[in-house]
Amino acid sequence: MSVRGPLGATPQSGAFELSTSTLDERGAVPGARVGLAGLFGVLVTGLVISVAAPGTNALLPESVRPVPNWLAGPFGSTRIHLGIPELTVVLAAMFVSYAVAVGASERLSARAVLMSIAAFHAVVLLAPPLLSTDIFSYQAYARMGALYGTNPYLQGPHAIALDMVFPFVGAKWSYIPSAYGPVFTAMSYLFAPLSIAASTLAYKSMAALASLATVALVWNGARLRGVDPVKAAALVGLNPLVVLYGVGGGHNDLLMLVAMTAGVYLLLRNRERRGGALLVVAAGIKLTAGLVLPFAIAGAPGRPSRTRRRDVAIGAGLTAAVLAAVSFALFGTGSLNMLATLKKTQSEGDWHSIPGFLTSRFGLGNGTIGHAPGLLLGVAFVAVLCWLVWKVWHGEIDWIDGAGWATVAILVTATALLPWYVAWLLPLAALSRDRRLWKSAIVLSGVVQGIQMLGYIPHASSLLGF
Repeated sequence: MSVRGPLGATPQSGAFELSTSTLDERGAVPGARVGLAGLFGVLVTGLVISVAAPGTNALLPESVRPVPNWLAGPFGSTRIHLGIPELTVVLAAMFVSYAVAVGASERLSARAVLMSIAAFHAVVLLAPPLLSTDIFSYQAYARMGALYGTNPYLQGPHAIALDMVFPFVGAKWSYIPSAYGPVFTAMSYLFAPLSIAASTLAYKSMAALASLATVALVWNGARLRGVDPVKAAALVGLNPLVVLYGVGGGHNDLLMLVAMTAGVYLLLRNRERRGGALLVVAAGIKLTAGLVLPFAIAGAPGRPSRTRRRDVAIGAGLTAAVLAAVSFALFGTGSLNMLATLKKTQSEGDWHSIPGFLTSRFGLGNGTIGHAPGLLLGVAFVAVLCWLVWKVWHGEIDWIDGAGWATVAILVTATALLPWYVAWLLPLAALSRDRRLWKSAIVLSGVVQGIQMLGYIPHASSLLGF
Protein backbone atom coordinates (compact mmCIF):
# COMPACT_ATOMS: atom_id res chain seq x y z
CA MET A 1 0.00 0.00 0.00
CA SER A 2 1.53 3.30 -1.06
CA VAL A 3 1.15 6.63 0.63
CA ARG A 4 0.16 9.15 -1.99
CA GLY A 5 0.74 12.86 -1.82
CA PRO A 6 -1.40 15.56 -3.40
CA LEU A 7 -2.23 15.25 -7.09
CA GLY A 8 -1.55 11.55 -7.09
CA ALA A 9 2.17 11.93 -6.47
CA THR A 10 3.89 9.11 -4.62
CA PRO A 11 6.51 10.73 -2.37
CA GLN A 12 8.54 7.53 -2.03
CA SER A 13 8.81 6.80 -5.75
CA GLY A 14 11.74 9.13 -6.48
CA ALA A 15 11.43 8.76 -10.25
CA PHE A 16 12.58 11.91 -12.03
CA GLU A 17 9.88 13.01 -14.43
CA LEU A 18 8.00 16.07 -15.57
CA SER A 19 4.62 14.61 -16.45
CA THR A 20 1.50 16.75 -16.75
CA SER A 21 -0.97 14.06 -17.70
CA THR A 22 -2.42 13.58 -14.21
CA LEU A 23 -2.77 17.29 -13.56
CA ASP A 24 -4.45 18.84 -16.60
CA GLU A 25 -7.96 18.30 -15.28
CA ARG A 26 -7.27 21.01 -12.70
CA GLY A 27 -7.79 23.64 -15.36
CA ALA A 28 -11.52 22.99 -15.18
CA VAL A 29 -11.72 23.73 -11.45
CA PRO A 30 -13.82 26.84 -10.65
CA GLY A 31 -11.55 29.82 -10.07
CA ALA A 32 -8.95 28.73 -12.60
CA ARG A 33 -9.65 31.88 -14.61
CA VAL A 34 -8.05 33.98 -11.89
CA GLY A 35 -4.87 31.92 -12.13
CA LEU A 36 -4.91 32.05 -15.93
CA ALA A 37 -5.23 35.83 -15.72
CA GLY A 38 -2.13 35.82 -13.50
CA LEU A 39 -0.18 33.73 -16.01
CA PHE A 40 -1.33 35.99 -18.85
CA GLY A 41 -0.26 39.07 -16.89
CA VAL A 42 3.23 37.67 -16.25
CA LEU A 43 3.70 36.84 -19.94
CA VAL A 44 2.36 40.14 -21.27
CA THR A 45 4.40 42.28 -18.87
CA GLY A 46 7.48 40.12 -19.53
CA LEU A 47 7.04 40.65 -23.27
CA VAL A 48 6.54 44.40 -22.82
CA ILE A 49 9.74 44.68 -20.76
CA SER A 50 11.76 42.61 -23.24
CA VAL A 51 10.52 44.45 -26.32
CA ALA A 52 10.92 47.89 -24.75
CA ALA A 53 14.30 47.24 -23.11
CA PRO A 54 16.51 48.36 -26.06
CA GLY A 55 14.85 51.78 -25.99
CA THR A 56 14.45 52.17 -22.22
CA ASN A 57 17.61 53.23 -20.42
CA ALA A 58 16.22 52.36 -16.99
CA LEU A 59 16.10 48.70 -18.04
CA LEU A 60 19.65 48.60 -19.38
CA PRO A 61 22.98 48.23 -17.59
CA GLU A 62 24.47 51.66 -16.93
CA SER A 63 27.42 50.96 -19.25
CA VAL A 64 25.26 50.29 -22.36
CA ARG A 65 22.96 53.29 -22.45
CA PRO A 66 22.05 53.51 -25.28
CA VAL A 67 22.55 49.87 -26.17
CA PRO A 68 24.58 49.28 -29.36
CA ASN A 69 22.78 47.49 -32.20
CA TRP A 70 25.05 44.46 -31.99
CA LEU A 71 24.00 43.93 -28.37
CA ALA A 72 20.33 44.90 -28.61
CA GLY A 73 19.05 41.48 -29.70
CA PRO A 74 16.08 40.71 -31.95
CA PHE A 75 13.96 43.44 -30.33
CA GLY A 76 16.55 46.12 -31.04
CA SER A 77 14.71 47.59 -34.02
CA THR A 78 11.53 48.34 -32.05
CA ARG A 79 13.00 51.19 -29.99
CA ILE A 80 9.89 51.40 -27.83
CA HIS A 81 10.48 53.63 -24.83
CA LEU A 82 8.90 53.19 -21.41
CA GLY A 83 8.85 56.27 -19.23
CA ILE A 84 9.28 55.92 -15.48
CA PRO A 85 5.52 55.92 -14.77
CA GLU A 86 4.86 53.27 -17.42
CA LEU A 87 7.81 51.16 -16.29
CA THR A 88 6.68 51.31 -12.67
CA VAL A 89 3.17 50.22 -13.63
CA VAL A 90 4.46 47.32 -15.74
CA LEU A 91 6.80 46.06 -13.00
CA ALA A 92 4.07 46.32 -10.37
CA ALA A 93 1.61 44.50 -12.65
CA MET A 94 4.17 41.76 -13.25
CA PHE A 95 4.62 41.11 -9.54
CA VAL A 96 0.90 41.19 -8.81
CA SER A 97 0.30 38.76 -11.68
CA TYR A 98 2.99 36.47 -10.28
CA ALA A 99 1.44 36.50 -6.80
CA VAL A 100 -2.00 35.79 -8.26
CA ALA A 101 -0.70 32.93 -10.42
CA VAL A 102 1.08 31.28 -7.48
CA GLY A 103 -1.90 31.78 -5.20
CA ALA A 104 -4.27 30.18 -7.70
CA SER A 105 -1.86 27.48 -8.91
CA GLU A 106 -3.85 24.69 -7.20
CA ARG A 107 -6.58 25.40 -9.76
CA LEU A 108 -4.29 25.60 -12.79
CA SER A 109 -3.25 22.80 -15.12
CA ALA A 110 0.38 21.80 -15.04
CA ARG A 111 0.65 22.31 -18.79
CA ALA A 112 -0.47 25.94 -18.51
CA VAL A 113 2.01 26.71 -15.72
CA LEU A 114 4.98 24.95 -17.32
CA MET A 115 4.36 26.46 -20.76
CA SER A 116 4.09 29.91 -19.19
CA ILE A 117 7.37 29.41 -17.35
CA ALA A 118 9.11 28.37 -20.58
CA ALA A 119 7.62 31.30 -22.53
CA PHE A 120 8.57 33.83 -19.84
CA HIS A 121 12.17 32.61 -19.91
CA ALA A 122 12.23 32.68 -23.72
CA VAL A 123 11.12 36.29 -24.16
CA VAL A 124 13.54 37.53 -21.51
CA LEU A 125 16.37 35.55 -23.11
CA LEU A 126 15.74 37.41 -26.39
CA ALA A 127 16.05 40.81 -24.69
CA PRO A 128 19.36 42.66 -24.37
CA PRO A 129 21.21 42.29 -21.05
CA LEU A 130 19.00 43.78 -18.37
CA LEU A 131 19.60 46.00 -15.35
CA SER A 132 23.09 44.87 -14.27
CA THR A 133 26.66 45.11 -15.53
CA ASP A 134 27.66 41.84 -13.82
CA ILE A 135 27.57 39.95 -17.10
CA PHE A 136 30.41 42.14 -18.35
CA SER A 137 32.35 41.64 -15.12
CA TYR A 138 32.18 37.88 -15.73
CA GLN A 139 33.68 38.44 -19.17
CA ALA A 140 36.39 40.73 -17.82
CA TYR A 141 37.49 38.30 -15.10
CA ALA A 142 37.53 35.46 -17.63
CA ARG A 143 39.60 37.42 -20.11
CA MET A 144 41.98 38.55 -17.37
CA GLY A 145 42.89 34.96 -16.51
CA ALA A 146 42.52 33.16 -19.84
CA LEU A 147 43.95 35.76 -22.22
CA TYR A 148 46.22 37.97 -20.10
CA GLY A 149 47.47 35.67 -17.36
CA THR A 150 46.24 38.05 -14.63
CA ASN A 151 44.77 36.55 -11.47
CA PRO A 152 41.14 37.81 -11.23
CA TYR A 153 41.13 37.25 -7.46
CA LEU A 154 43.97 39.71 -6.93
CA GLN A 155 43.07 42.56 -9.30
CA GLY A 156 39.94 44.13 -10.69
CA PRO A 157 39.05 44.60 -14.36
CA HIS A 158 41.10 47.84 -14.44
CA ALA A 159 44.10 45.54 -14.96
CA ILE A 160 42.90 45.07 -18.57
CA ALA A 161 41.71 48.63 -19.13
CA LEU A 162 42.70 48.48 -22.81
CA ASP A 163 40.61 45.37 -23.48
CA MET A 164 37.40 45.81 -25.48
CA VAL A 165 35.21 44.59 -22.60
CA PHE A 166 36.47 47.03 -19.97
CA PRO A 167 34.27 50.01 -20.98
CA PHE A 168 31.21 47.82 -20.35
CA VAL A 169 32.17 46.95 -16.77
CA GLY A 170 30.26 48.93 -14.15
CA ALA A 171 32.31 51.80 -12.72
CA LYS A 172 31.71 50.55 -9.17
CA TRP A 173 33.34 47.21 -9.97
CA SER A 174 36.31 48.35 -12.04
CA TYR A 175 38.76 47.96 -9.16
CA ILE A 176 37.05 45.08 -7.36
CA PRO A 177 38.62 41.59 -7.73
CA SER A 178 36.36 38.61 -8.36
CA ALA A 179 34.18 37.40 -5.48
CA TYR A 180 32.92 34.36 -7.38
CA GLY A 181 33.84 30.78 -6.62
CA PRO A 182 36.66 28.97 -8.43
CA VAL A 183 34.25 26.57 -10.15
CA PHE A 184 32.50 29.43 -11.91
CA THR A 185 35.71 31.32 -12.62
CA ALA A 186 37.32 28.25 -14.23
CA MET A 187 34.16 27.64 -16.28
CA SER A 188 34.07 31.26 -17.42
CA TYR A 189 37.52 30.88 -18.98
CA LEU A 190 35.84 28.80 -21.71
CA PHE A 191 33.92 31.89 -22.86
CA ALA A 192 36.92 34.23 -22.79
CA PRO A 193 37.72 34.04 -26.55
CA LEU A 194 34.13 34.94 -27.53
CA SER A 195 33.02 38.39 -28.61
CA ILE A 196 31.13 40.53 -26.12
CA ALA A 197 27.79 39.83 -27.82
CA ALA A 198 28.39 36.08 -28.09
CA SER A 199 29.60 35.88 -24.51
CA THR A 200 26.57 37.83 -23.30
CA LEU A 201 24.25 35.41 -25.07
CA ALA A 202 26.18 32.46 -23.65
CA TYR A 203 25.82 33.68 -20.05
CA LYS A 204 22.15 34.51 -20.53
CA SER A 205 21.47 31.12 -22.13
CA MET A 206 23.29 29.36 -19.30
CA ALA A 207 21.21 31.27 -16.76
CA ALA A 208 17.96 30.43 -18.57
CA LEU A 209 18.79 26.73 -18.84
CA ALA A 210 19.89 26.62 -15.21
CA SER A 211 16.65 28.29 -14.10
CA LEU A 212 14.50 25.84 -16.11
CA ALA A 213 16.52 22.90 -14.78
CA THR A 214 15.95 24.20 -11.25
CA VAL A 215 12.20 24.24 -11.93
CA ALA A 216 12.38 20.60 -13.08
CA LEU A 217 14.31 19.61 -9.95
CA VAL A 218 11.85 21.47 -7.73
CA TRP A 219 8.95 19.73 -9.48
CA ASN A 220 10.37 16.28 -8.77
CA GLY A 221 11.56 17.21 -5.30
CA ALA A 222 8.06 18.42 -4.47
CA ARG A 223 6.64 15.05 -5.50
CA LEU A 224 9.04 13.34 -3.12
CA ARG A 225 8.04 15.71 -0.34
CA GLY A 226 4.30 15.36 -0.92
CA VAL A 227 4.09 19.03 -1.92
CA ASP A 228 2.02 20.31 -4.86
CA PRO A 229 4.57 20.31 -7.74
CA VAL A 230 2.59 22.80 -9.83
CA LYS A 231 2.59 25.38 -7.05
CA ALA A 232 6.26 24.71 -6.34
CA ALA A 233 7.19 25.19 -10.00
CA ALA A 234 5.15 28.39 -10.23
CA LEU A 235 6.76 29.86 -7.12
CA VAL A 236 10.22 29.46 -8.65
CA GLY A 237 9.76 29.65 -12.41
CA LEU A 238 7.44 32.67 -12.61
CA ASN A 239 9.22 34.86 -10.06
CA PRO A 240 10.10 38.20 -11.72
CA LEU A 241 13.29 38.58 -9.67
CA VAL A 242 14.51 35.20 -10.92
CA VAL A 243 13.56 35.63 -14.58
CA LEU A 244 13.68 39.37 -15.25
CA TYR A 245 16.76 40.08 -13.15
CA GLY A 246 18.44 36.65 -12.97
CA VAL A 247 17.96 35.39 -16.54
CA GLY A 248 17.81 38.90 -18.02
CA GLY A 249 21.14 39.75 -16.43
CA GLY A 250 22.72 36.32 -17.08
CA HIS A 251 23.61 35.98 -13.40
CA ASN A 252 25.66 33.07 -12.09
CA ASP A 253 23.35 32.81 -9.06
CA LEU A 254 21.08 30.63 -11.20
CA LEU A 255 23.95 28.30 -12.05
CA MET A 256 24.70 28.04 -8.34
CA LEU A 257 21.01 27.44 -7.68
CA VAL A 258 20.68 24.47 -10.04
CA ALA A 259 23.69 22.75 -8.44
CA MET A 260 22.35 23.45 -4.95
CA THR A 261 18.84 22.21 -5.82
CA ALA A 262 20.30 19.11 -7.46
CA GLY A 263 22.18 18.42 -4.22
CA VAL A 264 18.97 18.82 -2.20
CA TYR A 265 17.14 16.53 -4.63
CA LEU A 266 19.80 13.83 -4.31
CA LEU A 267 19.57 14.05 -0.53
CA LEU A 268 15.82 13.53 -0.81
CA ARG A 269 16.62 10.45 -2.88
CA ASN A 270 18.93 9.22 -0.08
CA ARG A 271 22.07 9.78 -2.17
CA GLU A 272 23.89 11.46 0.68
CA ARG A 273 27.46 11.46 -0.63
CA ARG A 274 26.47 12.75 -4.07
CA GLY A 275 24.16 15.30 -2.51
CA GLY A 276 26.87 16.60 -0.19
CA ALA A 277 29.28 16.75 -3.12
CA LEU A 278 26.91 18.84 -5.24
CA LEU A 279 26.28 21.26 -2.40
CA VAL A 280 30.02 21.92 -2.26
CA VAL A 281 30.14 22.33 -6.05
CA ALA A 282 27.34 24.90 -5.71
CA ALA A 283 29.38 26.75 -3.07
CA GLY A 284 32.30 26.61 -5.51
CA ILE A 285 30.18 28.66 -7.90
CA LYS A 286 29.03 31.11 -5.26
CA LEU A 287 29.72 30.76 -1.55
CA THR A 288 26.11 31.39 -0.53
CA ALA A 289 25.16 27.80 -1.38
CA GLY A 290 27.31 26.63 1.53
CA LEU A 291 24.53 27.84 3.82
CA VAL A 292 22.53 24.67 3.06
CA LEU A 293 25.33 22.25 3.97
CA PRO A 294 25.12 22.41 7.80
CA PHE A 295 21.38 21.72 7.58
CA ALA A 296 21.97 18.78 5.25
CA ILE A 297 24.48 17.33 7.71
CA ALA A 298 22.22 17.97 10.72
CA GLY A 299 19.54 15.99 8.92
CA ALA A 300 17.06 13.84 10.85
CA PRO A 301 17.22 12.58 14.48
CA GLY A 302 17.81 8.99 15.56
CA ARG A 303 20.51 6.38 15.05
CA PRO A 304 20.20 6.13 11.24
CA SER A 305 21.05 9.79 11.03
CA ARG A 306 24.63 9.10 12.17
CA THR A 307 25.30 7.19 8.96
CA ARG A 308 23.50 9.80 6.91
CA ARG A 309 25.42 12.66 8.48
CA ARG A 310 28.70 10.83 7.98
CA ASP A 311 27.96 10.20 4.29
CA VAL A 312 26.97 13.81 3.62
CA ALA A 313 30.15 14.99 5.35
CA ILE A 314 32.31 12.50 3.41
CA GLY A 315 30.86 13.57 0.06
CA ALA A 316 31.24 17.23 0.94
CA GLY A 317 34.72 16.84 2.38
CA LEU A 318 36.17 14.88 -0.54
CA THR A 319 34.70 17.28 -3.06
CA ALA A 320 35.98 20.29 -1.12
CA ALA A 321 39.48 18.77 -1.12
CA VAL A 322 39.39 18.22 -4.89
CA LEU A 323 38.08 21.72 -5.57
CA ALA A 324 40.71 23.24 -3.26
CA ALA A 325 43.47 21.42 -5.14
CA VAL A 326 42.13 22.52 -8.53
CA SER A 327 41.66 26.07 -7.29
CA PHE A 328 45.23 26.20 -6.00
CA ALA A 329 46.52 24.84 -9.31
CA LEU A 330 44.62 27.47 -11.32
CA PHE A 331 44.69 30.50 -9.04
CA GLY A 332 47.31 29.81 -6.37
CA THR A 333 46.35 31.29 -3.03
CA GLY A 334 44.58 34.15 -4.83
CA SER A 335 41.15 32.61 -4.42
CA LEU A 336 41.50 33.06 -0.63
CA ASN A 337 41.27 36.80 -1.29
CA MET A 338 37.65 36.19 -2.31
CA LEU A 339 36.62 36.31 1.36
CA ALA A 340 38.18 39.75 1.84
CA THR A 341 36.46 40.99 -1.31
CA LEU A 342 33.09 39.74 -0.10
CA LYS A 343 33.62 41.40 3.27
CA LYS A 344 34.50 44.67 1.57
CA THR A 345 31.45 44.73 -0.72
CA GLN A 346 29.11 43.83 2.14
CA SER A 347 30.65 46.42 4.46
CA GLU A 348 29.95 49.20 1.96
CA GLY A 349 26.25 48.32 1.70
CA ASP A 350 23.61 50.60 0.17
CA TRP A 351 19.98 51.63 0.51
CA HIS A 352 18.80 48.81 -1.78
CA SER A 353 19.25 46.36 1.10
CA ILE A 354 16.48 46.07 3.65
CA PRO A 355 18.64 47.42 6.54
CA GLY A 356 19.96 50.18 4.26
CA PHE A 357 16.46 51.15 3.17
CA LEU A 358 15.21 51.31 6.76
CA THR A 359 18.28 53.28 7.85
CA SER A 360 17.71 55.93 5.18
CA ARG A 361 13.92 55.96 5.49
CA PHE A 362 14.04 56.77 9.20
CA GLY A 363 16.69 59.43 8.81
CA LEU A 364 19.55 57.44 10.31
CA GLY A 365 21.93 57.97 7.41
CA ASN A 366 22.23 57.82 3.63
CA GLY A 367 21.62 54.09 3.39
CA THR A 368 25.19 53.02 4.06
CA ILE A 369 25.41 50.65 7.01
CA GLY A 370 28.12 51.62 9.46
CA HIS A 371 30.63 49.23 10.98
CA ALA A 372 28.85 48.72 14.30
CA PRO A 373 25.35 48.15 12.85
CA GLY A 374 26.81 45.87 10.20
CA LEU A 375 28.59 43.86 12.89
CA LEU A 376 25.38 43.59 14.91
CA LEU A 377 23.49 42.35 11.86
CA GLY A 378 26.20 39.76 11.23
CA VAL A 379 26.06 38.56 14.83
CA ALA A 380 22.26 38.36 14.64
CA PHE A 381 22.45 36.23 11.51
CA VAL A 382 25.03 33.86 13.02
CA ALA A 383 22.88 33.49 16.13
CA VAL A 384 19.80 32.65 14.06
CA LEU A 385 21.81 30.22 11.94
CA CYS A 386 23.17 28.36 14.97
CA TRP A 387 19.71 28.22 16.57
CA LEU A 388 18.15 26.79 13.42
CA VAL A 389 20.89 24.17 12.97
CA TRP A 390 20.45 23.15 16.61
CA LYS A 391 16.71 22.72 16.10
CA VAL A 392 17.26 20.65 12.97
CA TRP A 393 19.88 18.48 14.71
CA HIS A 394 17.41 17.70 17.48
CA GLY A 395 14.59 16.97 15.05
CA GLU A 396 12.45 19.94 16.05
CA ILE A 397 12.16 21.30 12.49
CA ASP A 398 12.69 19.86 9.02
CA TRP A 399 16.13 20.46 7.52
CA ILE A 400 14.84 22.08 4.33
CA ASP A 401 12.62 24.38 6.39
CA GLY A 402 15.62 25.26 8.55
CA ALA A 403 17.76 26.07 5.51
CA GLY A 404 14.94 28.16 4.09
CA TRP A 405 14.52 30.25 7.24
CA ALA A 406 18.31 30.71 7.42
CA THR A 407 18.21 32.05 3.88
CA VAL A 408 15.42 34.45 4.86
CA ALA A 409 17.67 35.62 7.71
CA ILE A 410 20.66 36.26 5.45
CA LEU A 411 18.53 38.20 2.96
CA VAL A 412 16.95 40.33 5.67
CA THR A 413 20.24 41.13 7.43
CA ALA A 414 22.44 41.55 4.33
CA THR A 415 23.82 45.08 4.06
CA ALA A 416 24.25 44.70 0.28
CA LEU A 417 21.25 43.05 -1.37
CA LEU A 418 20.62 42.67 -5.09
CA PRO A 419 17.18 41.62 -6.35
CA TRP A 420 18.23 38.32 -7.90
CA TYR A 421 19.56 37.18 -4.50
CA VAL A 422 15.96 36.31 -3.62
CA ALA A 423 16.42 33.33 -5.96
CA TRP A 424 18.52 31.70 -3.20
CA LEU A 425 15.39 31.22 -1.13
CA LEU A 426 12.84 30.08 -3.69
CA PRO A 427 13.69 26.37 -4.24
CA LEU A 428 13.91 25.82 -0.49
CA ALA A 429 10.58 27.60 0.06
CA ALA A 430 9.02 25.62 -2.79
CA LEU A 431 10.08 22.31 -1.22
CA SER A 432 9.05 23.37 2.27
CA ARG A 433 5.97 22.07 4.04
CA ASP A 434 5.86 25.26 6.10
CA ARG A 435 3.26 27.57 4.58
CA ARG A 436 4.81 30.52 6.38
CA LEU A 437 7.99 30.04 4.37
CA TRP A 438 6.02 30.06 1.12
CA LYS A 439 4.33 33.32 2.12
CA SER A 440 7.63 34.81 3.28
CA ALA A 441 9.21 34.08 -0.12
CA ILE A 442 6.45 35.98 -1.92
CA VAL A 443 6.42 38.86 0.56
CA LEU A 444 10.21 39.19 0.48
CA SER A 445 10.13 39.19 -3.33
CA GLY A 446 7.59 42.00 -3.22
CA VAL A 447 9.59 44.04 -0.70
CA VAL A 448 12.81 43.74 -2.71
CA GLN A 449 10.99 44.54 -5.97
CA GLY A 450 9.37 47.56 -4.32
CA ILE A 451 12.71 48.89 -3.09
CA GLN A 452 14.17 48.50 -6.58
CA MET A 453 11.23 50.33 -8.15
CA LEU A 454 11.85 53.33 -5.88
CA GLY A 455 15.26 53.61 -7.52
CA TYR A 456 13.61 54.35 -10.87
CA ILE A 457 11.65 57.31 -9.49
CA PRO A 458 13.33 60.73 -9.87
CA HIS A 459 14.03 62.42 -6.54
CA ALA A 460 13.14 59.21 -4.70
CA SER A 461 16.06 59.92 -2.40
CA SER A 462 14.01 62.69 -0.78
CA LEU A 463 11.33 60.10 -0.01
CA LEU A 464 13.97 57.98 1.70
CA GLY A 465 15.24 60.74 3.95
CA PHE A 466 18.56 61.32 2.14
